[in-house]
Amino acid sequence: MAEFLTGMKRSCYCGEMRIENVGQEVTVCGWTQRKRDLGQNLVFIDLRDRTGIVQLAFDENTEKEVLEKASSVRSEYVLAAKGIVRERSSKNKDIPTGDIEIEVKELRILGESETTPFEIVDDCKTAELTRLKYRYLDLRRPQLQNNLIFRHKVAKVTRDYFDENGFIELETPMLIKSTPEGARDFLVPSRIHKGSFYALPQSPQMYKQLCMVAGFDRYMQIARCFRDEDLRADRQPEFTQIDLEMSFVDMEDVLEIGEGYIKRVFKDVMDIDIPTPFPRYTYNEVMERFGSDKPDTRFGMEIFDLTDVVKDCGFGVFKSAVEGGGSVRGITVKSAVKTYTRKEVDKLTEFVRGIGAKGLAWIRLTDDGIASSFAKFMTEDEMQAILNTAGAEKGDVVLIIADADTQTVLSTLGALRTETAKRMGIIGDGYNFLWVVKFPFFEFDKESGEWIAMHHPFTSPTDDCLDKLDGNKGEVYAKAYDMVLNGIELSSGSIRITNPELQKKMFEMLGLSDEEAYHKFGFLMDAFRYGAPPHGGMGIGLDRLVMQMLKAPTLRDVVAFPKVQNASEPMTNAPADVDPQQLEDLGIAVVRTEE
Repeated sequence: MAEFLTGMKRSCYCGEMRIENVGQEVTVCGWTQRKRDLGQNLVFIDLRDRTGIVQLAFDENTEKEVLEKASSVRSEYVLAAKGIVRERSSKNKDIPTGDIEIEVKELRILGESETTPFEIVDDCKTAELTRLKYRYLDLRRPQLQNNLIFRHKVAKVTRDYFDENGFIELETPMLIKSTPEGARDFLVPSRIHKGSFYALPQSPQMYKQLCMVAGFDRYMQIARCFRDEDLRADRQPEFTQIDLEMSFVDMEDVLEIGEGYIKRVFKDVMDIDIPTPFPRYTYNEVMERFGSDKPDTRFGMEIFDLTDVVKDCGFGVFKSAVEGGGSVRGITVKSAVKTYTRKEVDKLTEFVRGIGAKGLAWIRLTDDGIASSFAKFMTEDEMQAILNTAGAEKGDVVLIIADADTQTVLSTLGALRTETAKRMGIIGDGYNFLWVVKFPFFEFDKESGEWIAMHHPFTSPTDDCLDKLDGNKGEVYAKAYDMVLNGIELSSGSIRITNPELQKKMFEMLGLSDEEAYHKFGFLMDAFRYGAPPHGGMGIGLDRLVMQMLKAPTLRDVVAFPKVQNASEPMTNAPADVDPQQLEDLGIAVVRTEE
């Protein structure tokens, strides 16, 4: 390559030149976006690099050899061009460099290209799976390049902010002991210790707590984390987390640092002012009002409670739900009667059944009066009481869920609230941040019939719950907090337990014996015997944050080389078989199963 670039070192990027650069000699390098050969010794090439496009011009003043070389160029050829910046006679207002072009004096073809499987344009219609197979080509598209450059800027601001606030960036190990809590671990076999395995970290949780014991006081890391779980639009098996931990703090200090970071990164990268402090809601409040512990507050449509209104009504579905200890609740979709015809409401019924509800009761307030799935079982006064509670008027649609399990009612209405808001196009375009605090420490698992932890075992219970640890587990709350943006959980964190006796008690409540707890977490428990400061922290998902800032539809748009739904990578065909000798070295035998 050196001989190709001798005397042709790049002097500027394609997208940097403007009208004030006219008359300057420049050298640019990049890929051919498009060539237009107009005949009569007139050729134009759009040259693209990560900053944009500039037009290369070849005309009657161009040397014959250079003109012939330009005529031989094809899409995605790699070029170096030296010439003089001049004003364009036919300007292009659609690109920043549209006022100028480069009158090329010297042209070199640095790399030829076969015909690409798809055109390198932002509005590419080729199937995503094909584009992921050729991800290195897909990443040439300006939109994806700009997304990843944006991500780089977010990461830089992140390091600057935490450095300015006294944090020290420390790297924690990628090969760790498996302590399965929550999601499944990715396991890595050891060649030296045959039969033993490392795990890839789901988070640096225990190591960052050990950093607090070690006295570093404020730790941060842009950390790679791994979870062997099913993928969704906002999840990948490997992801990046802005991880932090602080000593000698309470929850208020951690939330303040988190808010300050968000305010800084939005201002520095997007010049957007995010108001602080963020609104705060308890877990119980967001579930009651929005049916979700990560609510989107860019629209209203809050849940209302009909339990007392319908407890004695003649509709058996409502009455039995209340008698079974559950509840009857609903949402009102304003001005929706034309959108939600009877046929469309039937589709919503199938939607809620698909997520665990038994059915959907509804009222449509049409110009002709009330149409309802259950009105014939109700008195006129009972129907009016429902409408009054729902705040419903002509043109509205009321959707109601009844179940003996109130959690099912709330979570179903939460999903229904979001689904209908999307259909109605009423979701705002801003950035609505909030905190969810005071999470339950335990949740009841209906399958096992037992209480299980909602958080990792080092999360501290709230001070007012310490005397309830031997009572009803449903009344124990955690010093835990989530940062939510537009219905997406961006961050989760907590104040940690540092009192050995309290930690032992929490292990007991989680069903771990002293031996089990020590086997899993003994190194951390030992460390706490030597003076552990009070500490707490959080992890902010960098991928999710960038996705939300850019309003990208999936994480694949902000990750350079993402996995697909089945956790594979189409480009390299990972995961893949390995050489039998590698397995033998590891002492591993693979058992094949029928698929």
